[in-house]
Amino acid sequence: MVATLAPATAAEPIVGNWKTASGETAVIAPCGPDFCVTLKTGAHAGMQIGRMNGGGESYKGEITDPAADKTYAGSGEIKGDALVMKGCVLAIFCKSQTWSRL
Repeated sequence: MVATLAPATAAEPIVGNWKTASGETAVIAPCGPDFCVTLKTGAHAGMQIGRMNGGGESYKGEITDPAADKTYAGSGEIKGDALVMKGCVLAIFCKSQTWSRL
């Protein structure tokens, strides 16, 4: 008996587990046409803190600071095993964090 396997679809580079700048673990997974960012550990474990769309190395969407309960226009850029997350207010007041792949 010979089984035929369909080729596996490569996951987007953003998909996976990431260590945030504050030391928590976030998981980024497909959710519909987008990618959802959900905290796995820490005081806000289980909370969805972002929704991004895009592909390759560049993603855009929204990101929430759970400690401040504020949502910002966000972007993510893959640089090797790092994810540079950026949140902005009015596209001019921005803060960045670098997350590392686990």
